[in-house]
Amino acid sequence: MTKHQRLEPASPWVRLTVDTTDWDNAEPALLTGMLSQLIIIRTFEEYVLDLAGAGLVHGPAHSSIGQEGGAVGSVLALAPGDVVNGSHRGHHQFLAKALHHLAPKGLDPNAELPADVRELLLRTVAEICGLDRGFSHGRGGSMHLRWTAAGAIGTNAIVGGGVPQAAGFAWAHRQAGTDAVAVTYFGDGAVNIGSTLETFNLAAAWRLPLCFFIENNQYAVATTVAEATGEPRLSARGLGFNIPSWKVDGMDPLAVHAAMTEAVAHMRSGAGPTIVEADTYRYFHQNGPFPGSAFGYRPKDEEKQWRQRDPIAQLAGHLDRRGLMTTDEIEATQARTKESLAAIGAELFEPLPGGKSGQRRIKEAEWPDPAFVDVGIRSDLHELDGVRVADAETFTGALTEQKLVESIARVLGRRMETDESVLVLGEDVHRLGGGTNGATKGLAERFPDRVLGTPISENAFAGLGGGIAMDGRFTPVVEFMYADFMWVAADQLFNQIGKVRHMYGGTSDVPFVLRSKVAMGTGYGSQHSMDPAGVFATAPGWRIAAPTTPFDYIGVLNTALRCKDPVVILEHVDLYTTTGPAPVDDLDYYLPVGRAAVRRRGSAVTVISYLAMVAEVLHAVDSLDDVDAEVIDLRWLDRASLDWETLSTSVRKTNRVLIAEQGPPGTSYGGWLADEINRRLFDWLDHPVQRVTGGEASPSISKILERAAVAGRDEVATALTEMTRF
Repeated sequence: MTKHQRLEPASPWVRLTVDTTDWDNAEPALLTGMLSQLIIIRTFEEYVLDLAGAGLVHGPAHSSIGQEGGAVGSVLALAPGDVVNGSHRGHHQFLAKALHHLAPKGLDPNAELPADVRELLLRTVAEICGLDRGFSHGRGGSMHLRWTAAGAIGTNAIVGGGVPQAAGFAWAHRQAGTDAVAVTYFGDGAVNIGSTLETFNLAAAWRLPLCFFIENNQYAVATTVAEATGEPRLSARGLGFNIPSWKVDGMDPLAVHAAMTEAVAHMRSGAGPTIVEADTYRYFHQNGPFPGSAFGYRPKDEEKQWRQRDPIAQLAGHLDRRGLMTTDEIEATQARTKESLAAIGAELFEPLPGGKSGQRRIKEAEWPDPAFVDVGIRSDLHELDGVRVADAETFTGALTEQKLVESIARVLGRRMETDESVLVLGEDVHRLGGGTNGATKGLAERFPDRVLGTPISENAFAGLGGGIAMDGRFTPVVEFMYADFMWVAADQLFNQIGKVRHMYGGTSDVPFVLRSKVAMGTGYGSQHSMDPAGVFATAPGWRIAAPTTPFDYIGVLNTALRCKDPVVILEHVDLYTTTGPAPVDDLDYYLPVGRAAVRRRGSAVTVISYLAMVAEVLHAVDSLDDVDAEVIDLRWLDRASLDWETLSTSVRKTNRVLIAEQGPPGTSYGGWLADEINRRLFDWLDHPVQRVTGGEASPSISKILERAAVAGRDEVATALTEMTRF
């Protein structure tokens, strides 16, 4: 007979509530500190909406009015070493953490705002308005607020985008031997985002001290939670990942504080991640000063019912009941805070000349200098000052023949041996004798706590690596088994890791190395064969390296690991087993950023290439008796790192250029390079820049069709013959 046995989740899932006894037993300083924060944040948000209505905020102003109780209640349960990040609706999260940093014992609501708090509010207003005095000099605005010294590691405009990064900070806390925790705030919409779910799993598998704080404000823009998910109790997601979960009334700051206190204790004990779901409500629409009912998706009765449970009103009632503050004192605190915001605004704004009474404009001196627009996209590379530079022609140590893939494992091992901050993570990097190609051979045995085999979740572990890099205590080397998987992690690579330095003001280091292989010609078909160089070349912030020899790979990886920018190192399957000179025992030299290699001298035409196509070009040139071609191996491909000195010298000599690459024209690296050569060196060209690429389609499984889709020596030889015919 069929039997059914009820299964129970491995982790608890509870609803936590507090009653009058809890309010009576709460420390007075905790309650008055809560009130100070709630009033400051509410008044700040009202002021921002006023600025937005006056046209002084360029872009969105996502108000958190109504949701302050969740942020304040949770942050006051944290310690100074803990960090938080948040969502696009993150003013309250940011301010709560920053205020707790400035006044860890709480602010006195009966006193004037201290100077450092006023400075915090001024800089936050300035950032939201896009002004130079902002934390990111106006680049981040309302949705990208960051103050790392306070443990506020960044709010994020991509729904769920910051969740994997918080996992990276949590890993760094644990690896550094601290009991600090990370908290990532996100809304009901982000619960359904893949990066969030991937990070649930990764954090649980690795037992990271990370709290997933869900602000369930009932609506993702205008779509209700019940419409978007089959289980509207969003903390239920924790059960599937073995994560202890709390559900709490987010309008009750004391209940949130109690739940968060329990969650933090769980994480500090080393027991792994937690979920706290706070049911809350934003009083206004997704963006702007109007309620949701004005747009027809929320009933007015619903809005009224939630407002009757306002967190400030609840807290004020208990303070008055306990005799800790009178209603008049609370109203006086609100009035003083409003006056302080007006005075802060007077530093940034001035009356509009000729305008109506009350009309304002931003003071001219507060705007950023337009020349600042591209400053800080990437590091100025001062971190490489004083390193020992070597190239194959100048190296004085002993050399031996070695496979390129062996040089990868050797130099990774050397760096992990000499620098305890370096770690390696990716799928199967700890198994199979060194990953799928042997590039991490022997590392797991030598460094078991720093070689991390990940779940198959590129978005999560790439973002986790990004968070580790932003934390600054460790340098991650992330491996993607195939370059095509970069599309799976595109948000983390391009919206997050590549943009973070510039977005947060141009000074945030991101020491992140991404290794990935190009597998054209291996029969793996359309989804395992792409060359991502052209895609990365369009993404500001990334440096792109493409070493073709064992000697070059060692120098490039050393440079990439010292660089404070994210660096993608492209590898080609065809090169893994090729041999070339490599140092016998000296693995500590650096190959400079932005130095190409001339692989063959010539005078008739300059052929520019990279990765496995370099060898194809050399074969093609050797097969042509009457073509004296100069062949340049770029080695560094990003816009900022191109060796224009070498390229220009060659073009001025040959007056002809051929750019050769294996991949299709649609994602071609050579497309933008040809345009740049035309722009810079047009007067030296006697012939239009020519390009060799593969076919338009991705490579197929069929050996014949794959060869037809990928360019090689034959196509190069044909192009060279045509270019030099006359």
